[in-house]
Amino acid sequence: MLKKLAGQTAIYGLPSILGRFLNYLLVPLHTGQFLPAEYGVVSDMYAIVAFVAVLLTFGLETAYFRYSNLESHAPKNVLKTALSLVFISAAIFLTVILVFTDSAAVLMKYPNNPEYIVWMGLTLAFDAWSAIPLAYLRRMEKPIRFAFVNGSSIFINIGLNLFLIGFCFEWHQDGTSNWFMANVFDPDIGVGYIFIANMIASAFKFVLLLPIYRNLTLNIDRAVSKEMLKYAIPLMFAGLAGIINETLDRRLIRVLLEPELGTTQALAQVGIYSACYKLSIIITLFIQAFRYAAEPFFFAKASQSDSRQVYADVMHYFVLVVSFIFLIVLFYLDIFKLFIRTEAYWEGLGIVPILLLANIFLGMYYNFSVWYKMTNKTLYGAYMAGIGAAITIGLNIYLIPKIGYEGAAWATIAAYGSMAVLSWWFGQKHFPIPYNMKAMMGYLGLSVILYGISTWFDWDSLGKTVLFNSMLLFAFTLVVLKFEGTRLMRLIRKS
Repeated sequence: MLKKLAGQTAIYGLPSILGRFLNYLLVPLHTGQFLPAEYGVVSDMYAIVAFVAVLLTFGLETAYFRYSNLESHAPKNVLKTALSLVFISAAIFLTVILVFTDSAAVLMKYPNNPEYIVWMGLTLAFDAWSAIPLAYLRRMEKPIRFAFVNGSSIFINIGLNLFLIGFCFEWHQDGTSNWFMANVFDPDIGVGYIFIANMIASAFKFVLLLPIYRNLTLNIDRAVSKEMLKYAIPLMFAGLAGIINETLDRRLIRVLLEPELGTTQALAQVGIYSACYKLSIIITLFIQAFRYAAEPFFFAKASQSDSRQVYADVMHYFVLVVSFIFLIVLFYLDIFKLFIRTEAYWEGLGIVPILLLANIFLGMYYNFSVWYKMTNKTLYGAYMAGIGAAITIGLNIYLIPKIGYEGAAWATIAAYGSMAVLSWWFGQKHFPIPYNMKAMMGYLGLSVILYGISTWFDWDSLGKTVLFNSMLLFAFTLVVLKFEGTRLMRLIRKS
């Protein structure tokens, strides 16, 4: 079963990881073309958009997994109900956005760029309409088709970024003349081309999923929808709280620093923070791929006698992997930072280890959260995410005016760490799982100690730094092999 989970994590995550990694490689393109203040606009806008994305699906993806696996519910009926609810909510949202575009632009503090609101509104609608069909592919264990749909969208987004921002701006600067430059391209759109690329990619993804819609009629079963919404609404609030933890810091950096620094400098701080946040993307991508595969895997495994031990084993190996990723990113940060092309962004590199550790805690929280999903106590998820959101808001408001975006990083680790601890503690009361906390915290703690050791030495060349840090990484590997070698070999033989 663990082999199956690992395989599906790889397949579900491959297009996402590869595509997002290629998107990560676009960071030099974006940071080279746009100043921190301009790049900050993108991060600020996506921080706002993230909240709406959660509202449009209101937790029905997880509810679909839950109720389509129950013998008392017809899977097709559950699918039609979830699909209909999300489709209608997104259609209403898009109508409101198109009718009240100017008002929304003023509310979001972009009165001079109402087109941003239209582009992102369309993107959100297409993504919402794609959410349940993608969940259906996961539930039916069709990772290849899932990977194709997601991968196609990701690569279209990347390709359009390369063309519109990489080539067209250079052609404009060089005075290159062709039909596209004369009739379509407008350099004044600037960072808006990032939004346009995203919108087109999301629309293409929706088109690829239309066959699932064609095989179903939109229909809401009242009894099923009542059950699903009762289960899903707390997850929606948990999702909103989660978005507060993930993205509100960008918005608050702008809002809290704007009175003192002005709009341009405040957005520059958002841009620096966001660019450096990208350096934690490897852990973020792994967690995303893991979640795609783990959620349906956990539900499918729930009725088996050894399910709790499997959940514990999954968590154990998850911590091992993210501990390795943590060390790799930080030991070779002097190399990774080169992806941020303009040195003006490098002043924020000190927040990278904080954000990496914060995202590890977030991944652990996702693993621990299996207990309330299996026991239908999803309200606990809302409570814990709400506590995390309160910590995020409170610490951001307190710390950002004092220490700038570094305060946002510390608020993030405090929120995710608290949520992970709370989920583990409540889980052991309501749905005990035999996690080996001593071993997991030992590996994670050792990785932090080894990183601390690496910072004690200020080598006079990049080569010496890389060599020393590679020795530390090798030492960590030896420790893991000493304590996990036999278990890993047994697992490999079983698979």
